[in-house]
Amino acid sequence: MPSNLESERMSEYQYYEFQAIDRPLTAAEMSELRSVSTRARITPTSFVNDYAWGDFKGRPEVWMERYFDAFLYLANWGTHLLKLRLPPRLLNPATALTYFGSDSAFVNVKSGQVILSFASDDEDGGEWVDGEGQLSSLISVRAELARGDLRALYLGWLLRVQAGEIDDQEPEPPLPPGLGQLSASLDSLAEFLRIDGDLLHVAAKASAPLSDLGLDRDEFLAWVGGLASAEKDEWITRVVIDSDPVAVAELRQRFLKQGSAAGAVPLTTGRTVGQLRKAAEVLAKQRRRIEAEKRAEEKTRREREAAIAREQHLNALVGREASLWAAINTLVATTQAAGYDQALRHLLDLRDLDARSIGGDFRLRIEALRQANTRKQAFIKRLDKAGL
Repeated sequence: MPSNLESERMSEYQYYEFQAIDRPLTAAEMSELRSVSTRARITPTSFVNDYAWGDFKGRPEVWMERYFDAFLYLANWGTHLLKLRLPPRLLNPATALTYFGSDSAFVNVKSGQVILSFASDDEDGGEWVDGEGQLSSLISVRAELARGDLRALYLGWLLRVQAGEIDDQEPEPPLPPGLGQLSASLDSLAEFLRIDGDLLHVAAKASAPLSDLGLDRDEFLAWVGGLASAEKDEWITRVVIDSDPVAVAELRQRFLKQGSAAGAVPLTTGRTVGQLRKAAEVLAKQRRRIEAEKRAEEKTRREREAAIAREQHLNALVGREASLWAAINTLVATTQAAGYDQALRHLLDLRDLDARSIGGDFRLRIEALRQANTRKQAFIKRLDKAGL
């Protein structure tokens, strides 16, 4: 965890961002947060700070329990961490535990809240990245989970597979629909967690197409009409009087589970972790072979085009050999680096023109040029390097 980072890393880049979604922070809570950091950017819905020297004095797990619904941490040595908090009414802890359960993706239930943690570490070290704006691209993952979309949980499970935290014999958990049609936020999550694209592609092959999760007005009216009067009154009171931010999402989830979208549920595939890993390895090998073939084809194309362009250039120089030799002598006489470089380009042209004929005098003239300019060591070094 970030609170136990080695002292030698203290001068490196670390970024912390917390977001409150379901309710804003109170003035008292903002004051509590300010006591931890005098330089952080604190608003009623956020806490943002980065560190090049020193370290964060708060405890992210406690802050998620008390104040915030989302947290992002990254460090330039390769650590990426995302935490999301949801009420159990929207995410059953037992459902989360079907997918989560080890270092890379784990779940805690604290103060009546379900807190999901995604963690990715790059052992080779990360690039110098700016954390600003990264959480905004991921925040919609929480809303998708609140709607009953379990694809983020499955991505967490894949992260555990990738990290080697699950045995090959373990079965794949229920596969949510739409894994091959990730939203922008889920794409950002997969990128942030550095989930292997081949592993994700193999897993998504068995995923059913994503159903239209939009609500049909007539179907919803019919479903609501079937609820008991007291129950409908309770829902309206929660939305209007209690301003319960969870009520709408909870009602939506209930309708989708019991109504027209009841068939859009995760499927059990029977695949094992080992089978997924093996399939991903095969796919990766095929992909690398195809990429290598494309690179080779592109290299051949570029070389062919360069050869044609070279021939056209040389054709344009035919008959101008004498003027090129004169230009070379003038350029060398300048004793300037730019002049030497241009003279070398002319010499390479003359060498290639000479290679087209029989009995050319290029070698004799280059030896004479060397003898006449032996004291110009910078020029002679250029000739040596070019093999002239």
